[in-house]
Order: sequence, then C-alpha cells, then structure tokens
Amino acid sequence: MVNVLQLSDVSVVRGGTAILGSATWSVDDDQRWVILGPNGAGKTTTLQIAAALLHPTSGTAEVLEEPLGGTDLFELRPRIGFASSAMARRVPRNEKVVDVVMTAAYSVTGRWNEEYDELDERRAQRVLGEWKLAHLADRTFGTLSDGEQKRVQIARAVMTDPELLLLDEPASSLDLGAREELLQLLSGYASAADSPAIIMVTHHVEEIPRGFTHVLLLKDGGIVAAGPLAEALSSETLSTTFGLDIELAERDGRYTARAV
Repeated sequence: MVNVLQLSDVSVVRGGTAILGSATWSVDDDQRWVILGPNGAGKTTTLQIAAALLHPTSGTAEVLEEPLGGTDLFELRPRIGFASSAMARRVPRNEKVVDVVMTAAYSVTGRWNEEYDELDERRAQRVLGEWKLAHLADRTFGTLSDGEQKRVQIARAVMTDPELLLLDEPASSLDLGAREELLQLLSGYASAADSPAIIMVTHHVEEIPRGFTHVLLLKDGGIVAAGPLAEALSSETLSTTFGLDIELAERDGRYTARAV
C-alpha cells in the first residue's frame, strides 16, 4: 500500500477568505474516494491541489510522495490523470476523438508537430474500446454528445496509465441513460485490481459508482467526515454537510438521498 496524496493542515486563502481550512487528509493507492459537498465547499480546490495545479497557502501537500513546492511539476503532472469540464473546453472542437486521447502522451490538447508511433495509436484505440468509444474514433470532439465527451475525457485521462486519477463531476449534465452507462464503466474500472487510486468530485450520492470505497465530506472549506463509505456516509453526516435534514438509503451498493 502506497500513499498517493497527503494533505497536512492545508489551507487555501483567496482575498482573505479561506476556501479550504486546515485540512488533513490521506489517500492510498488502493482507495477510490468520492468528494461530496455543496457549492463553495472546497471540492474543486482540493482536487486542484491533488492535480498539482494549486499550491496551498499554508500546510504541506504531497502528491505521489512528492512535496508540492519542492518537486519538478512537469515531471509530476504526467503521472496524474485529470478529467474536468475545464479540460474539455481546451480541446479543439475539430480534433478527432482518437487524437484527443492520443495527445495525452504529450500532455497537449491538440495535435501539432508531435510524433506518435504505432504503439501510441494502438494504446489509444484500446482505451477507446474499453470506454465503449471505438466507433467514435474518427468523429470530431465537437460533434459528440455530453455523455460521449465525458467518456472521451476519462479515456484521455487513463491513456498514460496514471498513478492517480482525478475526476471533476464526470456525470454532471448527463441524462439518466448516459449517467448510468458512465457509472457502470467507472464501477468496472474502479473495481479492477490494477486501476490507480481515484478521487471523484460530485454533488450527488446517486452518482457514486459501485467499487468506490471512501468518502470525503466538505462544508465551508472544512472536513465534516472522511473514511470508508459505510462509516463516513450517513444521514447525519449528509445533513450536517448540506445544512438540511437528509435521509440516506443504500441498495446493492448504490445510494439515494432525499430531504426528510
């Protein structure tokens, strides 16, 4: 078991406001975490630290056993897979899907003068097949549905066999069918023994895939609860996190929540 993320008394302050306050949190390589919380809770900020895109104002953060502020970020970031809406907006709309995935090898979001070999293309085609995207390989990214674009982002994020996979609201804006298809794929990936540690941000317990093991609950930049799903996710902790009486139910590894 290897530690892939360690936050120790981490705070992020912007304009005198603590977006994240004195957070201590640890993730191991065999864990799959979901981060839950209302808007402004600090979820995306936490993910940006894990992606080595943001340094804490105070405290220490280690990603893949490398201290932020004391390591070469250009060597560290390629070891991290990151899928987000912000990343999707940087992908050229006319880029072929296979190239969107393959350019992850160079950490760029549009083909230019890079040179790829047959191994890169085979790897990209294999990953597209694993995420049920092989039939879209020659389509342009801008012609895809939201659900297809979400899956392409994740395929791109896993293209380089990352040691840590970060997903920022991968199921947001999807219809029921597209959401459930994505969650099935994520469940299978999370359950595989050779998959990396995963951290996924969401607003909804219904979007927690089977195979995820832990939860981090945030409110106003502070940690409400953190630990195994069976222990840290409850009606009480959700109610505290969202400031509303919430009833949590679980069935066959999937969750639902409603106001009491």
